[in-house]
Amino acid sequence: MLQEKAKVLFNKKVGHSYFRIGLTCHNDYAKAKPGQFIMVRLSDQKTSILPRPFSIHRLIVANGRMRGIELLFKVVGGCTEKLSKCRRGDSLDILGPLGRGFIIPDKYQRIFIVSGGIGVAPLFFLTSSLRTKRADLSTCELFIGGRSKHDILCIDDFSKLDITISTATDDGSLGRKCLVTDLLETGIKENRPDLICACGPVAMLGAVARIAKRYAVPCQVSIETMMACGIGACLGCAVKGLDKYLHACMDGPVFDATVLKI
Repeated sequence: MLQEKAKVLFNKKVGHSYFRIGLTCHNDYAKAKPGQFIMVRLSDQKTSILPRPFSIHRLIVANGRMRGIELLFKVVGGCTEKLSKCRRGDSLDILGPLGRGFIIPDKYQRIFIVSGGIGVAPLFFLTSSLRTKRADLSTCELFIGGRSKHDILCIDDFSKLDITISTATDDGSLGRKCLVTDLLETGIKENRPDLICACGPVAMLGAVARIAKRYAVPCQVSIETMMACGIGACLGCAVKGLDKYLHACMDGPVFDATVLKI
């Protein structure tokens, strides 16, 4: 875990209210795991906005050297609005990498990856990491859902990884007009996976967890929740476990779905 001032490398609008921002970081981020996150605080001392958590979307590597990390975010409030206006060379305070990421045993070859909305952010890091380690993702499948085509992100990037992609939108503007969990269940019936990895709204994750249980498929979910510290001090990111509350920043944000009440 490192606390440092990061410089903005770029900040690009990539869709309706969505941005990608690149930040410099310590070389130790090369050891970051898919699913881990960082806390970001605007360096402007006049602002009272607390740090906010952002999943690591990808590592920026050039000529074999760690150059930075990239975040994918949606403008939904004051912090992300200010973040969207950052320019190259601006400074941000970051702390990370934090939390527990996805754990993919080598014996699991057929992996289903399920994304809802901005939940795609850590899943590109996961998919690209799998591609780096395994080279061939032909046995894996990606299911991306959103309210409309404007909420379906990173399709071109995922396509370069040669993974099978299925999309679903609430309004039918891209892919099938259905829930992404409908696509998931159809895929399981056709060819049961070894593991399901998912990130998105809690309601979607609950549906994914129930489907995984129904078909006896191991499942890991990344919980999206607000945090004020990211290190277990504020206790503001509590999520319901089976017999006690767990904390997304320390126990997660990636959990085995069977330990949660969602």
